[in-house]
Amino acid sequence: MIKNKHVAIIGGGIAGMEAAAVLAKQGLKVTLIEKEAITGGKLNDWHHLFPDFFSPKTVIDNLIAKTNHSGVNVVYNTEISKIEKLNGRFELSDERDTKFYSDAVIIASGFRLFDATLKEEYGYGIFDNVITSVDFEKLMKTEGKLLTAQKTEPKRIAIIHCVGSRDAKTGNTYCSKVCCITGIKQAIEINKILPDSEIYCFYMDLRLYGLNFDSLYLHAQKQHKIQFIRGRLSEIAERFDKSLQLKTEDTLQGRPLRINVDTVILLIGMEPGASNNLFTKNNKVTIDENGFMKPINMHENRNSSTHDGIFLAGTVICPMAVNESIENARAAAFEVISYLEKNKL
Repeated sequence: MIKNKHVAIIGGGIAGMEAAAVLAKQGLKVTLIEKEAITGGKLNDWHHLFPDFFSPKTVIDNLIAKTNHSGVNVVYNTEISKIEKLNGRFELSDERDTKFYSDAVIIASGFRLFDATLKEEYGYGIFDNVITSVDFEKLMKTEGKLLTAQKTEPKRIAIIHCVGSRDAKTGNTYCSKVCCITGIKQAIEINKILPDSEIYCFYMDLRLYGLNFDSLYLHAQKQHKIQFIRGRLSEIAERFDKSLQLKTEDTLQGRPLRINVDTVILLIGMEPGASNNLFTKNNKVTIDENGFMKPINMHENRNSSTHDGIFLAGTVICPMAVNESIENARAAAFEVISYLEKNKL
């Protein structure tokens, strides 16, 4: 019976938690292995979700309740660095050489955020009033307001799209998918707390793939007076008063543009997790040309890795929104059940 089988899940973010809860509810023994001291992953830093400004804490709390209720064994502060198949079972090892054994594995180790300091021309880590989209979420969550480094309310704010995505210079030529709608959401949030401020979104082109995303974009323009300027930013310079001058181009009007603002927010994209390369050693798991984990087939077998019995869930495959990650994790869980059923003899 597969109820005697054991599944190990690497990563206690939202995808790992959802997959764990689904599998445990089916009576399987599940060990969820998380490298941090808490589960929930990067969603713990988020203030509101797009497009409906839903609470991330509600999502995390619901997932915690589901994993607790279903009896998932959660192991904290443990980072898996090696997966091997020995005598028909999987052996997972962490940095302390602690061993975990299972009949199937789900890799749900997520993504890492682009390091904005690599775009030196944007001044992150150099100019005090340049922050990232993640910094903004943390500020909104902890303080509920946006101030300059000089503790004044910014009068002009620029939001820069595609930082670390669709950029051959950084090596990330793919789209991170969620940045455009995140920028629109954050612009609306800023307008709500600073109604007299001017907010500019500088974009390459807007990729609004989801239901209600376009309506939120129109709402941002009509109700919140957000100004969208099509043009790639070339450089940010700091002025004597610590404000910032942006050098860019308005590609719709075909003219160069300089604008002074008080705060710049860089919409940083998703990158493959740092541990992905480690997972390819000692087994047949592979990564794609961008560094994400490679499934057998992106259309029909997205949750199956190139090693039989090792499955993939969430943003370890590619950039995904929260709802997509959770849905993908459910699919991964049922692929595991199908695999264990097929191999139970």
